[in-house]
Amino acid sequence: MQSRLVEFFVLEVTARSAADVLGIQPNTAALFYRKLRGLIADQLARVEHEVFEGAVELDESYFGGVRKGKRGRGAAGKVVVFGLLKRGGRVYAKVVDNAKTTTLMPVIQRKIAPDSWVYTDSFGSYDALDVSQFRHVRINHSAEFARGHNHINGIENFWNQAKRVLRKYNGIPRESFPLFLKECEFRFNYGTHKQQLKTLKEWAGI
Repeated sequence: MQSRLVEFFVLEVTARSAADVLGIQPNTAALFYRKLRGLIADQLARVEHEVFEGAVELDESYFGGVRKGKRGRGAAGKVVVFGLLKRGGRVYAKVVDNAKTTTLMPVIQRKIAPDSWVYTDSFGSYDALDVSQFRHVRINHSAEFARGHNHINGIENFWNQAKRVLRKYNGIPRESFPLFLKECEFRFNYGTHKQQLKTLKEWAGI
Protein backbone atom coordinates (compact mmCIF):
# COMPACT_ATOMS: atom_id res chain seq x y z
CA MET A 1 0.00 0.00 0.00
CA GLN A 2 2.83 2.40 0.82
CA SER A 3 4.28 2.00 -2.65
CA ARG A 4 0.92 2.83 -4.22
CA LEU A 5 0.53 5.88 -1.98
CA VAL A 6 3.93 7.16 -3.08
CA GLU A 7 2.83 6.74 -6.70
CA PHE A 8 -0.39 8.68 -6.06
CA PHE A 9 1.55 11.40 -4.25
CA VAL A 10 3.97 11.84 -7.15
CA LEU A 11 1.05 12.05 -9.59
CA GLU A 12 -0.49 14.83 -7.45
CA VAL A 13 -3.53 12.74 -6.53
CA THR A 14 -5.02 14.11 -3.31
CA ALA A 15 -4.83 11.98 -0.18
CA ARG A 16 -8.63 11.73 -0.09
CA SER A 17 -8.82 10.47 -3.68
CA ALA A 18 -5.94 8.05 -3.10
CA ALA A 19 -7.71 6.69 -0.02
CA ASP A 20 -10.91 6.23 -2.02
CA VAL A 21 -9.12 4.24 -4.74
CA LEU A 22 -7.18 2.09 -2.26
CA GLY A 23 -10.12 1.54 0.07
CA ILE A 24 -8.41 2.95 3.16
CA GLN A 25 -9.29 5.66 5.66
CA PRO A 26 -8.65 9.21 4.39
CA ASN A 27 -6.76 10.02 7.59
CA THR A 28 -4.37 7.12 6.91
CA ALA A 29 -3.51 8.50 3.47
CA ALA A 30 -3.26 12.07 4.77
CA LEU A 31 -0.86 10.99 7.52
CA PHE A 32 1.32 9.14 5.00
CA TYR A 33 1.39 12.19 2.73
CA ARG A 34 2.48 14.34 5.69
CA LYS A 35 5.28 11.87 6.42
CA LEU A 36 6.41 12.08 2.78
CA ARG A 37 6.52 15.88 2.94
CA GLY A 38 8.54 15.66 6.16
CA LEU A 39 10.92 13.22 4.49
CA ILE A 40 11.32 15.55 1.52
CA ALA A 41 12.02 18.52 3.80
CA ASP A 42 14.63 16.52 5.73
CA GLN A 43 16.39 15.37 2.57
CA LEU A 44 16.42 18.85 1.03
CA ALA A 45 17.82 20.27 4.28
CA ARG A 46 20.86 18.05 3.75
CA VAL A 47 21.78 19.95 0.58
CA GLU A 48 20.71 23.38 1.84
CA HIS A 49 24.38 24.32 2.22
CA GLU A 50 24.80 24.10 -1.58
CA VAL A 51 26.05 27.43 -2.94
CA PHE A 52 24.78 28.65 -6.30
CA GLU A 53 27.20 30.26 -8.73
CA GLY A 54 27.10 31.51 -12.28
CA ALA A 55 23.75 33.02 -13.26
CA VAL A 56 21.13 33.11 -10.50
CA GLU A 57 17.59 34.52 -10.62
CA LEU A 58 16.01 36.02 -7.49
CA ASP A 59 12.39 36.86 -6.74
CA GLU A 60 9.88 36.92 -3.92
CA SER A 61 6.26 35.82 -4.02
CA TYR A 62 3.21 35.81 -1.78
CA PHE A 63 1.06 32.77 -1.05
CA GLY A 64 -2.38 32.47 0.51
CA GLY A 65 -4.07 35.28 2.39
CA VAL A 66 -7.52 36.71 1.93
CA ARG A 67 -6.71 39.36 -0.63
CA LYS A 68 -4.22 40.02 -3.35
CA GLY A 69 -1.74 42.80 -2.99
CA LYS A 70 1.25 44.34 -4.66
CA ARG A 71 4.72 43.81 -3.28
CA GLY A 72 4.41 44.16 0.46
CA ARG A 73 1.21 46.15 0.23
CA GLY A 74 -2.11 44.49 0.87
CA ALA A 75 -0.21 41.32 1.74
CA ALA A 76 -1.88 40.85 5.12
CA GLY A 77 -2.25 37.20 5.96
CA LYS A 78 -0.02 36.08 3.11
CA VAL A 79 3.08 33.92 3.45
CA VAL A 80 6.18 35.59 1.99
CA VAL A 81 8.51 33.26 0.10
CA PHE A 82 11.93 34.12 -1.27
CA GLY A 83 13.27 32.08 -4.17
CA LEU A 84 16.65 31.64 -5.86
CA LEU A 85 17.11 29.71 -9.08
CA LYS A 86 20.43 28.75 -10.60
CA ARG A 87 19.96 28.77 -14.35
CA GLY A 88 20.29 25.24 -15.63
CA GLY A 89 20.17 23.95 -12.06
CA ARG A 90 18.05 23.88 -8.93
CA VAL A 91 15.63 26.20 -7.23
CA TYR A 92 15.78 27.04 -3.51
CA ALA A 93 12.74 28.50 -1.76
CA LYS A 94 12.46 29.75 1.80
CA VAL A 95 9.62 31.20 3.88
CA VAL A 96 10.73 34.60 5.20
CA ASP A 97 9.20 37.09 7.63
CA ASN A 98 9.15 39.87 5.05
CA ALA A 99 10.76 41.02 1.81
CA LYS A 100 12.99 43.72 3.28
CA THR A 101 16.64 44.06 2.27
CA THR A 102 17.78 43.15 5.79
CA THR A 103 15.86 39.86 5.52
CA LEU A 104 16.80 38.88 1.97
CA MET A 105 20.50 39.81 1.85
CA PRO A 106 21.68 37.23 4.43
CA VAL A 107 19.97 34.49 2.40
CA ILE A 108 21.54 35.79 -0.82
CA GLN A 109 25.02 36.01 0.70
CA ARG A 110 24.75 32.51 2.15
CA LYS A 111 23.41 30.83 -1.00
CA ILE A 112 25.23 32.62 -3.85
CA ALA A 113 28.97 32.67 -4.54
CA PRO A 114 30.65 36.10 -4.89
CA ASP A 115 31.04 37.45 -8.43
CA SER A 116 27.98 35.51 -9.62
CA TRP A 117 25.52 37.21 -11.94
CA VAL A 118 22.24 37.85 -10.13
CA TYR A 119 19.07 38.77 -12.02
CA THR A 120 16.13 40.50 -10.34
CA ASP A 121 13.21 42.74 -11.14
CA SER A 122 13.15 46.38 -10.00
CA PHE A 123 11.88 45.72 -6.47
CA GLY A 124 13.59 48.15 -4.08
CA SER A 125 14.86 45.50 -1.69
CA TYR A 126 17.37 44.44 -4.33
CA ASP A 127 19.01 47.88 -4.55
CA ALA A 128 21.70 46.71 -2.12
CA LEU A 129 22.91 44.25 -4.76
CA ASP A 130 24.18 47.18 -6.84
CA VAL A 131 26.96 47.76 -4.29
CA SER A 132 27.53 44.14 -3.28
CA GLN A 133 30.03 41.44 -4.26
CA PHE A 134 27.62 40.27 -6.97
CA ARG A 135 27.09 41.40 -10.55
CA HIS A 136 23.54 42.68 -10.51
CA VAL A 137 21.24 42.92 -13.54
CA ARG A 138 17.63 43.97 -13.16
CA ILE A 139 14.67 43.90 -15.50
CA ASN A 140 12.00 46.58 -15.28
CA HIS A 141 8.73 44.67 -15.56
CA SER A 142 6.76 47.86 -16.02
CA ALA A 143 8.48 48.22 -19.40
CA GLU A 144 9.40 44.69 -20.46
CA PHE A 145 9.61 41.12 -19.17
CA ALA A 146 12.84 40.03 -20.82
CA ARG A 147 15.74 41.35 -22.84
CA GLY A 148 18.04 38.57 -23.99
CA HIS A 149 19.56 36.98 -20.90
CA ASN A 150 18.10 39.69 -18.69
CA HIS A 151 15.00 38.03 -17.24
CA ILE A 152 13.73 36.08 -14.25
CA ASN A 153 11.52 33.73 -16.24
CA GLY A 154 12.94 30.65 -14.54
CA ILE A 155 12.01 31.58 -10.97
CA GLU A 156 8.66 32.94 -12.14
CA ASN A 157 8.02 29.57 -13.78
CA PHE A 158 8.64 27.96 -10.40
CA TRP A 159 6.13 30.28 -8.70
CA ASN A 160 3.53 29.38 -11.32
CA GLN A 161 4.16 25.66 -10.90
CA ALA A 162 4.09 25.87 -7.09
CA LYS A 163 0.83 27.80 -7.02
CA ARG A 164 -0.74 25.31 -9.43
CA VAL A 165 0.28 22.40 -7.19
CA LEU A 166 -0.94 24.09 -4.00
CA ARG A 167 -4.19 25.45 -5.40
CA LYS A 168 -5.91 22.07 -5.23
CA TYR A 169 -5.59 21.95 -1.45
CA ASN A 170 -8.08 24.80 -0.92
CA GLY A 171 -6.05 26.44 1.80
CA ILE A 172 -3.04 25.19 3.75
CA PRO A 173 -2.51 25.80 7.49
CA ARG A 174 0.22 28.39 7.94
CA GLU A 175 2.28 26.12 10.20
CA SER A 176 2.25 23.38 7.53
CA PHE A 177 3.08 25.65 4.60
CA PRO A 178 6.90 25.18 4.72
CA LEU A 179 6.47 21.43 4.17
CA PHE A 180 4.21 22.01 1.17
CA LEU A 181 6.71 24.53 -0.19
CA LYS A 182 9.49 21.94 0.00
CA GLU A 183 7.22 19.51 -1.84
CA CYS A 184 7.01 22.07 -4.66
CA GLU A 185 10.78 22.55 -4.59
CA PHE A 186 11.25 18.78 -4.83
CA ARG A 187 8.85 18.49 -7.77
CA PHE A 188 10.64 21.28 -9.64
CA ASN A 189 14.17 20.01 -8.96
CA TYR A 190 13.60 16.32 -9.56
CA GLY A 191 12.15 16.54 -13.04
CA THR A 192 9.90 13.79 -14.33
CA HIS A 193 7.38 11.77 -12.38
CA LYS A 194 9.57 8.71 -12.97
CA GLN A 195 12.57 10.41 -11.40
CA GLN A 196 10.51 11.72 -8.49
CA LEU A 197 9.05 8.28 -7.82
CA LYS A 198 12.45 6.58 -7.89
CA THR A 199 13.94 9.20 -5.56
CA LEU A 200 11.08 9.14 -3.07
CA LYS A 201 11.05 5.35 -2.86
CA GLU A 202 14.80 5.35 -2.23
CA TRP A 203 14.45 7.98 0.50
CA ALA A 204 11.55 6.09 2.10
CA GLY A 205 13.24 2.69 1.79
CA ILE A 206 10.33 1.23 -0.14
